Amino acid sequence: MSTEPVIFMPGIPPEAAGWPGAEYSDTVEDGVRIERNVAVPMRDGLKLLVDRYSPAGTVSATPVLVAWSPYGKHGALDWAAWEGHDVDLDALSPHTAFETPDPVFWVRHGYSVILADARGAWGSEGDVTMFGPEEAQGCYDLVEWAGVQEWSNGKVGMSGVSWYAVIQWAVAALRPPHLAAINPWEGFHDNYYEVGTHGGIPETQFGGLLGPLIAKTHGQVENVLANAMNHPFYDDYWRSKVADLGRIDVPAYVVASWSDHGLHTRGTLEGYRRIASTQKWLEVHGRKKWAHYYAPDSLARQVAFFDRFLKGETTEVEQWPPVRLEIRDRAGTGEIRDEREWPLARTAYTPLHLDAATASLRAGLSTEDGWVDYDAVEGSVSFDHRFDADTELTGPMNLRLWVEAVGAHDMDLFVGIRKVDAGGDVVPYPFFSTLDDGNVALGWLRVGRRELDEAASTPERPVYLHQRDQHLSPGEIVPVDVEIWPSGTLFRAGETLRLVVQGHDLNVYGEQVFAQRHAYTVNAGRHVLHTGGDHDSFLLVPVVPPLTGPGRDR
Repeated sequence: MSTEPVIFMPGIPPEAAGWPGAEYSDTVEDGVRIERNVAVPMRDGLKLLVDRYSPAGTVSATPVLVAWSPYGKHGALDWAAWEGHDVDLDALSPHTAFETPDPVFWVRHGYSVILADARGAWGSEGDVTMFGPEEAQGCYDLVEWAGVQEWSNGKVGMSGVSWYAVIQWAVAALRPPHLAAINPWEGFHDNYYEVGTHGGIPETQFGGLLGPLIAKTHGQVENVLANAMNHPFYDDYWRSKVADLGRIDVPAYVVASWSDHGLHTRGTLEGYRRIASTQKWLEVHGRKKWAHYYAPDSLARQVAFFDRFLKGETTEVEQWPPVRLEIRDRAGTGEIRDEREWPLARTAYTPLHLDAATASLRAGLSTEDGWVDYDAVEGSVSFDHRFDADTELTGPMNLRLWVEAVGAHDMDLFVGIRKVDAGGDVVPYPFFSTLDDGNVALGWLRVGRRELDEAASTPERPVYLHQRDQHLSPGEIVPVDVEIWPSGTLFRAGETLRLVVQGHDLNVYGEQVFAQRHAYTVNAGRHVLHTGGDHDSFLLVPVVPPLTGPGRDR
């Protein structure tokens, strides 16, 4: 347990960032009544500022959708800054703030929409924190305020992407009485495991770029990077930011992607798996998250979901399967398939054994001891497995490695799974929100953090304690398990799975690109990977056989 206090720093004055101010206004634009800068009280007497979009004229009470973040309800983040997002901006109204529901679209479907500046952000009073208890309580108070207004039918839902999704886990776990349904569209659950560090390796780019986006405040803002430095292990600081998923019991339409490794993929899937809601649905796609959120078929499913639980209407949701997956072939191409559960119960976790002599992944263990090494800072090794028949791999993977550090007392391992087509070309996939050179899957581990939480770990999914560093002695060879985040991919006959192991990120982007980077590693000297014999290194892959049963053969 760390006793280090949470570090705050002065915010950026909103006026210096183009903030239009806190003046209340009530106008009709594009057929929608827009009340800007409505003051909403929180339990400690401080005020939130929200914008309310509702049907113009005299109408009956409507259900309410709430979207909450510190990014600026007035549209402070310009879509034009995110090259490669693939969002059809012409299909959105000009009132659509970054990652939020389009207010005009939802008002035309009979809803009121509230876009809120999070506690402390822009004109809202208080300090800005990143998913701490104060933020969750403030959003709870907003949900309850919205649920009792005369223009509300008493049913409140939450929608939005990324921050707008993460906050939904936190608020739903507090069980506000008027919260009737949530739609977390790609939101991590555990800041430490899924964003701040990856396998114990500190993330240095995404978090650094996020900081200024949340810093527009008249108060103070949590210093994300400084706090991460002060809390290198998993302690109460990090636990305070984790929602108790088991307390979430409202209907939930959860959307994840295979393309957000290092940010939202793991946490969104964990959210679905662990929430207690009896009415819950999971969709997993392989596209870019913003473009998918605003796609017409996605909007139709969102309407069906909220119409069911906020209006009480009979909709297609009654016939939805519990799980809907896209099994990727190539970028933008894959089979959409209904499933009964997640993780898939019929998965056959199958070891592919590393063979250093042939740089291959074999179905059987080699009895010969082998090893391969690479420069710890710049080097890389890979192992290939060619499939003789079409094979689907859907789920998490575990890489068991026997490793040795030469010239250092610790190792940072970066692991990637790639698909190579029959012609020998690597198949790229969408990555994060704007990139097109992603891998099938990624994993990371600082070897000094290899200690497992035995109670939480499974053979296919290691979970680390992150409570201490266990350094290596010269010549010491140790087994480690590297968690590789879930993916869903079809490998056709003649195609190859390529396992890459190295001491640096597989993809590195410009410093202003919102993507992950791990600039400060513990690597030096050489990394040695041992295979075969007494050092059976293997990749445990999730082989999924076709569905069987009446009407399910394929």
